[in-house]
Amino acid sequence: MSSPAARFDRGHTDDLMTFLTASPSQYHAVANAAERLEKAGFRQLAETDAWDASTGGKFVIRGGAIIAWYVPEGASAHTPFRIIGAHTDSPNLRVKPLPDTGSQGWRQIAVEIYGGTLLNTWLDRDLGLAGRLTLHDGTERLVNVDRALMRVPQLAVHLDRSVNTDGLKLDKQRHMQPIWGLGDVQEGDLISFLEEEEGLPQGSVAGWDLMVHSIEPPAYLGRDRELLAGPRMDNLLSVHAGVAALAAVATAGKLDHIPVLAAFDHEENGSQSDTGADGPLLGNVLERSVFSRGGSYEDRARSFAGTICLSSDTGHAVHPNYAERHDPSHHPRANGGPILKVNVNQRYATDGSGRAVFVSACERAGVPWQTFVSNNSMPCGTTIGPITAARHGIQTVDIGVAILSMHSARELCGADDPYLLANTMVAFLEN
Repeated sequence: MSSPAARFDRGHTDDLMTFLTASPSQYHAVANAAERLEKAGFRQLAETDAWDASTGGKFVIRGGAIIAWYVPEGASAHTPFRIIGAHTDSPNLRVKPLPDTGSQGWRQIAVEIYGGTLLNTWLDRDLGLAGRLTLHDGTERLVNVDRALMRVPQLAVHLDRSVNTDGLKLDKQRHMQPIWGLGDVQEGDLISFLEEEEGLPQGSVAGWDLMVHSIEPPAYLGRDRELLAGPRMDNLLSVHAGVAALAAVATAGKLDHIPVLAAFDHEENGSQSDTGADGPLLGNVLERSVFSRGGSYEDRARSFAGTICLSSDTGHAVHPNYAERHDPSHHPRANGGPILKVNVNQRYATDGSGRAVFVSACERAGVPWQTFVSNNSMPCGTTIGPITAARHGIQTVDIGVAILSMHSARELCGADDPYLLANTMVAFLEN
């Protein structure tokens, strides 16, 4: 990759592993992204403050979402944006409002299934607990119990003799509640434990957004360490690449557009929230950026008309044991480079002109690329891409990295693909 746009190598993948480990929840992912951006010279803005026309890197945080952008010298009120879109949430098990439960002498945690997670992948794993606590005074505290705290035990084969012939059948309510101890159920036990873990006064926690995570760290896999196994790659792999790319182009010199990273929450359950892609957050940030530079509604319309978004999310690599589930002529492979995701029924937002934008970025970065389209007999998933395009009238292209085991507690990708994606993003943002 001799192009000047190529900035990242296998060291990027090493850093991704660090990012995944440090980000067991979307709130941790946002905090880690913000820390990296601050080191690159970005500063946080409050949505409740007035914004000025100053240049440089800026970002706002709302819950599990972060929007970051860099205003270059000479930017006008109608300067268009170049946006990397991603999401911070992953399918998992979320703690219920009344978390303390149990049966038959086992203490358990009541959880609700979040998103389309592969339930069986959470069985018989050592699980930690992470998220945010909200105190009575309104302040928030991130919490991460990153040790073997819980386990969802599978029924022994002796008590389910047909499991290997008829398949595993899991009831989301009855079979997915983790155990975390022995004894009688005590109301308030879990939150009291977390208060003690965090050194908080007992009774100081008023609310919580907590989730289970596997404590097994990411790892290179294979004889030649050419694969990467890890949690939450859907879609922290794209968030990490977007942060790295935005920080890189912020020092790239003169830009004729404003590069943006928009990492949303709640993609895995429809994006309809104040921190989701179907909410007002991105539009508000972009419009306020235009208006803070003295822009009018006409400037806003001109800016949006020239804006392009790369919606980056993971896609399906061809599965060696289930190749018939894939389109016969579209078989994305690990380490084959980022994928262009196409669906004519608008489950992805890519069209022919968007394809040209993506291909141009890959060529400038010296990066190989692939195409993904679903088998006609298989329902196609979706992303924030169509939502972004429809809500804001912004040209959007769906891309990503091909993985196996999507929505598993532990996913798999090619070890080179994360930095190939990041280099593509740099080329896109620099153009």
